[in-house]
Amino acid sequence: MGLELFIALRYLRAKRKGLFAAVTTAIGVAGVTVGTAALITTLSVMNGFQTDIQKKIIGAQAHVSVFGVGSARGVARAEQAAAADPRVAAAAPFALGQAIVTFRGRSTGIMLKGVDPEREFRVNDLARSLAEGSWDGVSRDKTPGIVLGVELADRLGAARGAEVVLVSPESMATPLGLLPRMQRFSVVGLLKTGYYEYDSATAWTGLAPAGAFLGPAAGAAGLGLRLKDLRDADAVAGRLRAELGLPRSVRTYAQMNQTLFAALKLEKTVMFLILTLITLVASLNIASTLILRSVEKTRDIGLLKALGATPRMIERIFLVEGLLIGGSGVAAGAGLGLLLSWVIATFPIVRLPDEIYYLSRVPVDVRGGDVAAVIALGLVLTLLATVYPARRAAKADPVEAIHYG
Repeated sequence: MGLELFIALRYLRAKRKGLFAAVTTAIGVAGVTVGTAALITTLSVMNGFQTDIQKKIIGAQAHVSVFGVGSARGVARAEQAAAADPRVAAAAPFALGQAIVTFRGRSTGIMLKGVDPEREFRVNDLARSLAEGSWDGVSRDKTPGIVLGVELADRLGAARGAEVVLVSPESMATPLGLLPRMQRFSVVGLLKTGYYEYDSATAWTGLAPAGAFLGPAAGAAGLGLRLKDLRDADAVAGRLRAELGLPRSVRTYAQMNQTLFAALKLEKTVMFLILTLITLVASLNIASTLILRSVEKTRDIGLLKALGATPRMIERIFLVEGLLIGGSGVAAGAGLGLLLSWVIATFPIVRLPDEIYYLSRVPVDVRGGDVAAVIALGLVLTLLATVYPARRAAKADPVEAIHYG
């Protein structure tokens, strides 16, 4: 391969009579550079958004949740099964159900979650998400406190200290017949997780008030688990699912948000394919450059064959030349992509509206696997683009090549 590399480098450094070959070579290198840089930068930004969303979800949810445990005995059994697993760091019971919240003529459906604050904060980061007020009073008997998501409170126009009325979809029997269960709650705090689904449609109260309001028919008592390593979520959920059996349902944070994560993954895949077209077009430019180069060097090819060079050797010369052109573009593109990612992450070039995205800068997460995949893709496309020109040059007849020259 040493001789092939030497000749390929000589061809690249050789002075040409016209500018056309040099221009096409520069266009090919620039195209691969732009395509590689665009891929690395775009994937890094999309990874940043995905990581940011995942952090917000994990901050508001447990890593693994067990639903449908029913009675206190069921909760105790689920806790015992979870405690036997060394991968589980903490557990907290909860009650969950739907309700309608009303305030001054405004009503909306919400998800009401009853928690024990002392234990709940061991399985998620809700304690750090409190934007206003406190969790004190959520477990009191008379007019229990409730914590609303900031978007939900804004929609209702309810501030801290206001009293809201919750209406349960479950009816209760009274002397007047079946009537919906209603209860007053005092807003003691506002929560801002940064994840719109929670901030706009979720409210939190104490475990006992939520259980009393939702009633036993809700059948939504559950157990939230925090793991020592998030990557063990599927394994822990599978073991608990097999041990507890039906009607318990064990789900990981990813399974509870699978639609969102599937959409993010699809978006990343589509963007990868679209931006790959830039590198593909640039690779075709490299192919056209090598075809022109093989025509320009026809006499040289004939002389090399007359001196004993095999068709395989001629083919390798042009393959190496194509890889040198494409490889330089890939290397420059990788450096440019990493530089752009650093600039976007460091300087406020692109500002986002805080009220929509809950962050002011574009998040960037450069992953080594993505960078390696982009570099490999660029080299593979370049190699495939050089196959035809290399084989075409290798088939040249030495006598005709020398005569043509």
